[in-house]
Amino acid sequence: MLEEDMEVAIKVVVVGNGAVGKSSMIQRYCKGIFTKDYKKTIGVDFLERQIFVNDEEVRLMLWDTAGQEEFDAITKAYYRGAQACVLVFSTTDRESFQAIDSWREKVEAEVGDIPTVLVQNKIDLLEKTVIKNEEAEALAKRLKLRFYRTSVKEDLNVNEVFKYLAEKYLQRLKQQTAEETEVVHTTSNKIGVFNTTSSSVCNQSSSNGREVITLRPNKQRTKKNKNPFGGCSLL
Repeated sequence: MLEEDMEVAIKVVVVGNGAVGKSSMIQRYCKGIFTKDYKKTIGVDFLERQIFVNDEEVRLMLWDTAGQEEFDAITKAYYRGAQACVLVFSTTDRESFQAIDSWREKVEAEVGDIPTVLVQNKIDLLEKTVIKNEEAEALAKRLKLRFYRTSVKEDLNVNEVFKYLAEKYLQRLKQQTAEETEVVHTTSNKIGVFNTTSSSVCNQSSSNGREVITLRPNKQRTKKNKNPFGGCSLL
């Protein structure tokens, strides 16, 4: 575990044009159900699922955002705080494929670089495809993203998408934790080292002719730790 009794929660936003299967994907992953009826998402919907990844307990909070432009102002607010992203386009909708760059820019504008995957949904409808395999693969390569072809209807590769994102986030979290630990360790090694510049060590002469050395704490550390024995004189 990263820390004993600590639960990792990951906010995942699922974005793309309307009718590409975002809501169905989340429903399939969290509830194990699929419905053919299309119902436009108004603003944002939310579901969550608890999983284990490499012995880590992870809670995935999946945010299904509306794909229509009229909801842009609403959905952008929900991108904030996202820690992973799914970019979805449909096998049968070329406009959704062409809009992927725009969707990625919107997310990055709010949260920067986060673990992201590119998903081509509805591959069970390949006979109706309007996107060539090479085009989709070239897009993933250009964006430097992991690429999945999914069928929510057939429950194909849906689990793999979210498992990959959870693994990537945990990997990044552990790396960040290790870097912070290294910084703390480096800082702790400096404790107790006197600054030998004139600002920290002052030599004075007492009235009886004996030299007085006044040691003052390093200014860099006094901001956090105030020494109760701030001025010490050795006679």
